[in-house]
Amino acid sequence: MAFKKVKGGVCAPIGFSGGAVSCGIKDPENPRPDLALVYSKHPCVSAGTFTSNRVKAAPVKVTQAHLRARELRAIVANSGNANACTGVPGIEDARTMAKAVAATLGLRQREVGVCSTGVIGLPLPMDRMKTGLAGLADHLSARGGTEVARAIMTSDTTVKEIAISATVGGRKVRIGACSKGAGMICPSMATMLCFVTTDANISKACLQKTLLEAVEGSFNRICIDGDMSTNDTVLLLANGQSGGKPIARGSKACREFCEALQHVLLELAKACVRDGERVSKFVTLEVVGASVYLDAKKVAEAIAKSALVKSSWNGDDPNWGRIIHAIGYSRARIREELIDISYDGKPACEGGLMARTPIRTLRDIAAKDSFTITVNLHLGKADYTIYTSDISPEYIDFNRSEYSYWKNAGVD
Repeated sequence: MAFKKVKGGVCAPIGFSGGAVSCGIKDPENPRPDLALVYSKHPCVSAGTFTSNRVKAAPVKVTQAHLRARELRAIVANSGNANACTGVPGIEDARTMAKAVAATLGLRQREVGVCSTGVIGLPLPMDRMKTGLAGLADHLSARGGTEVARAIMTSDTTVKEIAISATVGGRKVRIGACSKGAGMICPSMATMLCFVTTDANISKACLQKTLLEAVEGSFNRICIDGDMSTNDTVLLLANGQSGGKPIARGSKACREFCEALQHVLLELAKACVRDGERVSKFVTLEVVGASVYLDAKKVAEAIAKSALVKSSWNGDDPNWGRIIHAIGYSRARIREELIDISYDGKPACEGGLMARTPIRTLRDIAAKDSFTITVNLHLGKADYTIYTSDISPEYIDFNRSEYSYWKNAGVD
């Protein structure tokens, strides 16, 4: 299926607009935008996926409730503060964000999704956000996609957005999206924040199904540091402005839309790994030959989460011994004497033993900023691919200072 990249990010589909303002949420002296809004002029159907972390931030709980009650038509999001572990006041603050935006747009409160990202455990500075919330709608623009993507950044170093045009059900439709995320990345639903819009005319059932499938093949396939956030949210709004009959679940058009959505989310997921906090390697990890899908997944995730393996990659070290030991504790069904491990197709381990490939060849591959590791278990036909990174000394330095609780709480 062919996709054409277009400009506009999350505002590229017909009828969507976005904007952002600065409220000084994390730092009153910093003028960077930290409060964003995405809005459809037309009614939407909507879908979402959320963190499976049992500790859920207030905006996650509020948005889940809104989705159960109504269809979303707008999303308000802030960076700099996660509004997580903030109790009943945190819930009230999230509701206040939705209520304020709804009032300016002429919507019902439950038509607004709420997202937050940043430091956990601190109350939102609602006194500083009040003016921004009241005037946020005035900054809406059909060209505001990049501003939305920039406003939700925390430790990100690059803006992450994409928009495509594709033929779905014989009609041209657009899908636009933006995301943020560079740390606390090891999802079990999606990860970070991601907002997706489309002008496809699509049924609710098809929309939710395609989002779940696309998330499973994209955001659920990445790992930077092995941590899962309290705020992970992916929201998808479809306003039907491309016209035509509604795309029904199980139809050819539904499959075409799912393929296009998968492409969009996978591009953003890979961008998050490449922009991981102080990472220097982008590693595609393929596990093949597993007896069942779940075993392939267990092996891939055990390797991708291993601090020892990730440290080896940071040191340009093709240490297959650390990989095979992670395979061994993955709880997957394996046979040591059947395991093959290769770097960009060059054998490092064959049958559980050191291969004959010159170590210099393997080191040259591990020294690259992007390479592929393939693990073949030789037990079946199941496979699983995950996108991951190394871990660096700079990652530790960054996280022990930038997100220190005392600093962000303003306590000396």
